[in-house]
Amino acid sequence: MTEDEAKAILSNEFNVSRETLEKINLYIEMLKKEMQNQNLISAASLDHIWVRHILDSAQLLHADIFPAEKAKGLQSSGTGASWLDMGSGAGFPGIIIAIMSNWNVTLLESRTRRAAFLQSVIDALDLDTSVACARAETYDGDKFSVISARAFAPLPKLLRLASPFSTRKTQYLLPKGRNAENELLEVRKKWSTKMKVIPSMTDSEAGILVGTVKQHD
Repeated sequence: MTEDEAKAILSNEFNVSRETLEKINLYIEMLKKEMQNQNLISAASLDHIWVRHILDSAQLLHADIFPAEKAKGLQSSGTGASWLDMGSGAGFPGIIIAIMSNWNVTLLESRTRRAAFLQSVIDALDLDTSVACARAETYDGDKFSVISARAFAPLPKLLRLASPFSTRKTQYLLPKGRNAENELLEVRKKWSTKMKVIPSMTDSEAGILVGTVKQHD
């Protein structure tokens, strides 16, 4: 997939407005500038940022992955329209989710410099988003409607760290690369899962784990 093809998908399938596109472009410029100070993403992926990072993050909002009725139900379920992005790093997928949707996103990032960068993006783009600069083990957060994590931790560890912030209704959206099926099989002895693997839009060999989980008593 080319960069132009990724932009076309965002325009045609996500109805990205001009204002939203301007925010994404500003975010990219801020990220490129900050790359001079800290390593946020691999330098090699900068030339493919729309495919590797923007669309790869945005796809979590696609109807084939996160149906509109599911999103609407979670937003009115009592936990609030709250989305926790664990290990946000440079802001993928959390910043893109915040730009492209009305979810109230919390970015959980333990590294101080990265958290400061994320806050600068939030301020510049006026996003309804907050940064929690803490490790997942020590973060004193609420329950969330949605939890995402991209390249954060192996699935058993991820679910253990995320469990204090989830309910039986919490929807997990977890890009897990090419080992998604194997990671899901690994956790089924300890966790009751209603997860399935959905193919990634940006990598035909990668998968996204989607669904709810509950630890066995």
